[in-house]
Amino acid sequence: MIYFRSIIFYLGEALSTIPFTIISAIVFFAPPRVRSRVIAGWAVFVVWWLKVCCGLRHEVIGLENVPKTPCVFASNHQSTWETIATQTFLPPLAWVLKKELLKIPFFGWGLWMTRPIAIDRTDRKNALEQVVDQGKEKIKENRYVLVFPEGTRTPYTMDRQYKKGGARLAIEADVPIVPVAHNAGKFWSSESFWIKPGLITCIIGPAMMHNGKNDIALTADIRTWIRSQDLWAGKGLIRN
Repeated sequence: MIYFRSIIFYLGEALSTIPFTIISAIVFFAPPRVRSRVIAGWAVFVVWWLKVCCGLRHEVIGLENVPKTPCVFASNHQSTWETIATQTFLPPLAWVLKKELLKIPFFGWGLWMTRPIAIDRTDRKNALEQVVDQGKEKIKENRYVLVFPEGTRTPYTMDRQYKKGGARLAIEADVPIVPVAHNAGKFWSSESFWIKPGLITCIIGPAMMHNGKNDIALTADIRTWIRSQDLWAGKGLIRN
């Protein structure tokens, strides 16, 4: 049954990108925050469809910790879930993502219209500068930035070293960085096509200011907080 329900979900998710790409084109000239809110309608649909088809729900703890002004959110990265669902409960976001995602028909086109922070990962030397320079522009537009410090999806049972781009952006833009922890990989794994039913728990932590710390120390604080939550099931460490 899990296999059948997962296939139905993926079909509905893929087909839904077509009308939402059209909607994205209609609001293309709207201000970035307005455009993000409209396009987030697709995420609302997908989260609902995920519940209907796969029986996968989520709860969010700590919404009171979301700052009233733009900040950097730093989330662990276990599945596709957090790239979609965060749009439904966080303020208008600009994500840090790999540039090649923008080339995917319909989905990538709609994503491009949200004006994300698209990073060319083949240019490793300048990746950090890309995050910081583009991120500061998004914050000036009164948008919040979402980064995944692990850099790629990590299995629920493992842990990676964190990259410091999000911390560097928070320091240079002089805004808070807010840790986000979840256990989505337990149900929607990066290692499997199939989606399990259950309840994803997502916890938004307290905002952290750099207070003179450098990006390495601030990144370590974020990683420590995320790992300290009971959601983490790490049993090993993948070193970069």
